[in-house]
Amino acid sequence: EVQLVESGGGLVKPGGSLRLSCAASGFTFSTSAMSWVRQAPGKGLEWVSVINSGGATTYVDSVKGRFTISRDNAKNMVYLQINGLKPEDTAVYYCTKNAYNSFGYVPDYWGKGTLVTVQS
Repeated sequence: EVQLVESGGGLVKPGGSLRLSCAASGFTFSTSAMSWVRQAPGKGLEWVSVINSGGATTYVDSVKGRFTISRDNAKNMVYLQINGLKPEDTAVYYCTKNAYNSFGYVPDYWGKGTLVTVQS
């Protein structure tokens, strides 16, 4: 059974930092692309970042330079380091495992999410 368990969210002041973690199990982690997707209150899902099995990364423009995705294949973990937090980063952050098809990487499993709240 695929399981993705996020942790590390919390209440942070603008300009602060957080490190989100995702513990993965039930599949071959090292060969899977992993993503972070977020959902702000009252808004739709927004893809944030992806890291493929080789460690290549991609980010949505709004987080470039502030967010860093990484992975530890020995621990089956994926991380999202978030710096320079802004109120608009407030959201539930989901870790996803991805499948690859003709459309590119598509999430096929989701964690339950971790809430990040940015306010002064």
